[in-house]
Amino acid sequence: MRTVPERTTNENPAAEASAAGFSASSRGGAAHEDAAQPGLWTRWTHGWRLVALSVVLALVVVIGVRAWVVDVYYVGSESMQPTVEPGDRILVTKLVDTGELDRGQLVVFDGRGSFAPLDDDPPITRAAQQLGVWLGIRPTEDTFVKRVVGVPGDRVSCCEDGDLVVNGEPLDEPYLYPGDSASEVDFDVVVPEGRLWLLGDHRSVSVDSRSLLGAPGGGLVRADRVIGEPVTVLWPVGRSDPQ
Repeated sequence: MRTVPERTTNENPAAEASAAGFSASSRGGAAHEDAAQPGLWTRWTHGWRLVALSVVLALVVVIGVRAWVVDVYYVGSESMQPTVEPGDRILVTKLVDTGELDRGQLVVFDGRGSFAPLDDDPPITRAAQQLGVWLGIRPTEDTFVKRVVGVPGDRVSCCEDGDLVVNGEPLDEPYLYPGDSASEVDFDVVVPEGRLWLLGDHRSVSVDSRSLLGAPGGGLVRADRVIGEPVTVLWPVGRSDPQ
């Protein structure tokens, strides 16, 4: 009977050494790759954190500028034609001294409690409305643009030979809507300290100080309700600046 020699484990030491080396190398490479993964993840998350921080800072700057420097308002009515038109987006500077307003100056003001009723909508409704206003896709229901016709100390009356009279002098109003008279409503008011007499340029359709003659306050708007002054029409492009 032929005996089969027992096979040993050291028949090819070089091959085994090579295999062992390859196995160790593979394990080392895998370990190196695993070690690299946390670094890549860290860089990726760090990059996104920087992007998020940049977006937040940009929003803070935009909100701050719109709260205290300039803002954009959507014109929702015909009351200031032809100076501004319905649908115009106007840029308004808030750097205005409300104690030094002049006759003929355009102002944007908060009409709550005078031109508009006090807001009693649910908070979520107010938030949605305010978001639309902030994005410039809907007009505000309590913010108005009008022209200053009377400042504190002025006596304003209507009419003499078709003109408004301020402190005994007829008022030249080249901005009136074509075909409109100075006013279809007679009035005679003295503007007290801290108040303004405000009218629209399209007098025949404008709801303004004349509309509130019989209401508390007599149509006189508090100067501290003024938000700012329109300086330009942002949209549509090519419209002349309001004056």
